[in-house]
Amino acid sequence: MRNKLLSAAAIALALALASPLVATKTQAQQAKAPEPPPTPVEVARADIARIAPRRWAPGSVVSRDDAKLATSAAGRLEYVAEVGTRLKAGDRIAKLEDQAIRLRIEDARTEVARIKAQRELSDRTRDRLEKLASTNSIAANQLDEARAQVLQLTAQLQQVEVRVRSAQYDLEQTEVRAPFPGVVSERLATRGEYVATGASIAHLVDTTNLEAKVQAPLALAALVKPEMKLPVRIGDREFKASVRAVVPIGEERSRQFELRLALGENPPMVGSALEVALPDREVAQTLAVPRDALVVRENGSYVMRIKADNTAERVEVKAGASDGELTAVTGELSAGDTVVVRGAERLTVGQKVRIAERAAVAAAGTTSARSG
Repeated sequence: MRNKLLSAAAIALALALASPLVATKTQAQQAKAPEPPPTPVEVARADIARIAPRRWAPGSVVSRDDAKLATSAAGRLEYVAEVGTRLKAGDRIAKLEDQAIRLRIEDARTEVARIKAQRELSDRTRDRLEKLASTNSIAANQLDEARAQVLQLTAQLQQVEVRVRSAQYDLEQTEVRAPFPGVVSERLATRGEYVATGASIAHLVDTTNLEAKVQAPLALAALVKPEMKLPVRIGDREFKASVRAVVPIGEERSRQFELRLALGENPPMVGSALEVALPDREVAQTLAVPRDALVVRENGSYVMRIKADNTAERVEVKAGASDGELTAVTGELSAGDTVVVRGAERLTVGQKVRIAERAAVAAAGTTSARSG
């Protein structure tokens, strides 16, 4: 038993003597470890900007030329363009059978020829009677009757010529042609069906002349003006569009008004949903930072500010209205402060930074992600 106690005491003494040596060795290793290099970041300055609080209103993409085409003729359909057919203005989109109308034209033209022949005969008879009347060889009423006959046949000829033109117009109406360039989006009648006068046959949509149609609360109508540039958001894509027209008529039930925005080049498809940021009140001067400078977390938002010694510090802020790339903020931040706009999510308080180009920041972020 005594030997065991002596062995335990010896072991404890050895550990006590070894501890300072181990601690000294660890401190030496830490002293030799090099400091990590400064983290590359991209920065910008907080500044005073004119920003108006905005309210996002839903809308959709519509075509300025969108029509369900019909005809003033009636008949059986011989041809309707397939859905998806792209047409130029004046191209045929549908055709009705026209045999009955052609027969009407032929009949009317035959009637024109008959009346012309009768009038020519009446003209010659009148001319002879006028010569005889000059020598008092005939009664005056005979000449009057001849002249009346000519006038009557002339009126009949004009009437039948109108019938010919009317039938020719009906013949033209058996062909439905595109009033503007577009794409057939729907066939409302198919080949072989009988369509009545005024019945819709096909739906034509111009897919190049597009705009945004937005319904917005009446309270915002006074703040929206024609040609004003407003932010438009479609999915993850955001851009600015010019207000083409503000319809100054409110809808009684919904208390909303309509506005149209020109979408310019490369517009989305007709029917696409979008949102438009409308000014909620007048523009105000406020402190703003680039939107990318904000780091949003569940417990709030913050920015990483760069101090004079190139170290980072965290500043809690509250985000406000946005206008393009700028977002209004309130907090312990001042105009002229340097904030990180790329790389802030990787920084810790007190960490050294190096201002770098965007490409270098992106590369550093990729390397950090891989190593993590």
